[in-house]
Amino acid sequence: MTLETRTNPRTLRGLLEELPGARLLRGDPGTEISAVHHDSRLVGPGSLFAAIPGFTVDGHRFLAEVAAAGAAAALVEADRELPPLPESLALVEVPAARPALAAASAWFYGHPGRELAVIGITGTDGKTTTSHLLTYALEAAGARVGRLGTVDTYLPGESGHVTARMTTPEAPEVQRLLRRMADAHCDYAIVESTSHGLALHRLDHVEYDIAVFTNITSDHLDFHQTFEAYRDAKARLFAALEQSAEKGIGKHAVVNADDPSAQYMLNHAPGAAPTRFGLEARDADVVARNIILRPDGSTFRIVAPQGMAECTIRLPAMFNVMNALAAASAALAVGADLQAVARGLGECPGVPGRMERIQAGQPFEVIVDYAHTGDAVRKVLEVLRDVCQGRLIIVVGAAGERDPGRRFGVGRAAAEGADFAIFTNEDPRSEDPSEIVREIGRHAESAGRQRGTDFLEIEDRREAIATALGMARFGDIVVIAGKGHEKSIVYGSQAMPWDDREVAREELARLGYRS
Repeated sequence: MTLETRTNPRTLRGLLEELPGARLLRGDPGTEISAVHHDSRLVGPGSLFAAIPGFTVDGHRFLAEVAAAGAAAALVEADRELPPLPESLALVEVPAARPALAAASAWFYGHPGRELAVIGITGTDGKTTTSHLLTYALEAAGARVGRLGTVDTYLPGESGHVTARMTTPEAPEVQRLLRRMADAHCDYAIVESTSHGLALHRLDHVEYDIAVFTNITSDHLDFHQTFEAYRDAKARLFAALEQSAEKGIGKHAVVNADDPSAQYMLNHAPGAAPTRFGLEARDADVVARNIILRPDGSTFRIVAPQGMAECTIRLPAMFNVMNALAAASAALAVGADLQAVARGLGECPGVPGRMERIQAGQPFEVIVDYAHTGDAVRKVLEVLRDVCQGRLIIVVGAAGERDPGRRFGVGRAAAEGADFAIFTNEDPRSEDPSEIVREIGRHAESAGRQRGTDFLEIEDRREAIATALGMARFGDIVVIAGKGHEKSIVYGSQAMPWDDREVAREELARLGYRS
């Protein structure tokens, strides 16, 4: 069922039936809805506008504007003082706008999550890599797969970059993409499920069948405030299994048994069949044995209740072996053949911006990676240290208006794991970029490193990258961390075009290296 082929119009009457606690303040229940939006700039004739109280702007301020643009109706929160509005704008009062937006979006797009199996992946690290590995594993087993994540959206035969910088788009976009997957006759939709997306109801009514937990570390505390709140947000994915529609495949909870929060996640999905993966935990169901790590990949044996399979992936490092186990466990949970799963994992070429090599004929390695937390930077440096023949040089920063603890973590990780570090900008937003860079430097100093000898502070990111490349020699590795696949850098409220990979190629060309 596509929007173009629907014969039943979407009306307010139908919407009210799907919104608990909603009431029509004014307007005709037969009013037809042509679109659902939370962004007033997208509203046109016939649209339903959800007035969301945002972090900086309250959507209720734009009601007159959307009415003038031809909106048919608006969702408004109870007890809000509303401006004078034309009678043409129907008003629906709801207890909270965000959950109502998710419900309205799922209703408008015909509840697409009920038409395919949905696999949600959450965790501090590894979501994107796991989702890409899982895509190949399921396709090798003969399934049609759609994917919604950080790097791209993917449908069979096509792939396109997500334009927004958030990992999880707002509910209307999530449901629109799920509808495209359902209309493309996908068997599975893989949805990267961030703590922000779960806490802000962007992923309500996705209708999960399988929940996957990779790991959790102290991050995003600028938003969640405490580790417990952060963990609870991720646990919402598992709790959602209890409310999702039954589609004949059962509910499955897949967790990293090596992580202390594994059982906490399982406790939120008591009705789901558990699958535990890991390298150390005694209760792991899916494990890796005979592991061989190489600079260009990893080889290991998957041992599971379904049997054993030899597997070689094109991704280096132990944490990618864990990501492969997470993907394999999810695929096995839904009945995929183990040998096909292992073959599919080996066919995955990697993920843009994740340990991505930049090659232009230079006599040293250049790696671009998304690592932007202390733990992630430490892991990347540990992997590269094992294969580095010369100096290990890192260019890294920390984003403004985000958890200040990242600055400590990144500074310490770089100080302890790299031979030389250059601290630089990474989405400073409204904060003073030079102060962020200096703060990271102070944490490196507290770890015993000396400014000028062991690290530099270069605010301009291009200059920082150019400096690192200019000082690299045969056998060195330069890792440019923090932004990975991202296509912009944020100053104030403006997202300026930026790509670490392209900048690295340009600066290598200035040095005379061209692929």
